[in-house]
Amino acid sequence: MCLVFPQVTPDALVYSTSLNYKPVPASNPVIIRTSPAVVPIECHYPRRANVSSNGVNPTWIPFRSTLASEEKLPFSLRLMNDDWSAERVSTVFQLGEVLHFQAGVNTENHAPLRLFVDNCVATPTPARSSSPQYAFIDFSGCLVDGQLDDASSAFLSPRPRPDVLQFAVDAFKFAGGSSNLIYITCHLKVSPADRDPDPLNKACSFNKASNL
Repeated sequence: MCLVFPQVTPDALVYSTSLNYKPVPASNPVIIRTSPAVVPIECHYPRRANVSSNGVNPTWIPFRSTLASEEKLPFSLRLMNDDWSAERVSTVFQLGEVLHFQAGVNTENHAPLRLFVDNCVATPTPARSSSPQYAFIDFSGCLVDGQLDDASSAFLSPRPRPDVLQFAVDAFKFAGGSSNLIYITCHLKVSPADRDPDPLNKACSFNKASNL
């Protein structure tokens, strides 16, 4: 809905309007996916100037598209080869080998960000809630698999960049299962790059020598 209010000043003719955006309710009435917005618009026309009858063709970026581009960040999680130089082609591992993970986020059109892996869970099927399951990263960024006596799993330090995080996990399988397939689901998140890590945004590894 647009309402136009003309106003005359000593130097200009001013038209004021407001563009009201009211989102369509989601299919589930309990949730919403966008917020209402009011965009004020003013057009100033000099009173002492030549006036042309040529039409004006403004460039308009839809509010919904702009909002989506600001909110969505392209995260990635890749299996890398042993020297971290390229993505690993094969996803087949033998017990005793090490899985090299590289998490990243594209911050090209965003303020500098620091990436964290909040948790990672392994399951025997693609369903995140399937059983059995093994959380090898938990508690807002702790690589708890490194606590086990037969594991050396850890985050790599220092990071290549604030928006990239690498970690190594010793290969494992579920005991007693007939399938050797493992599905891994990780929750990635970011914080401003200039903010220090805190209890909810961290990348901590277990140090067996100091039991920390």
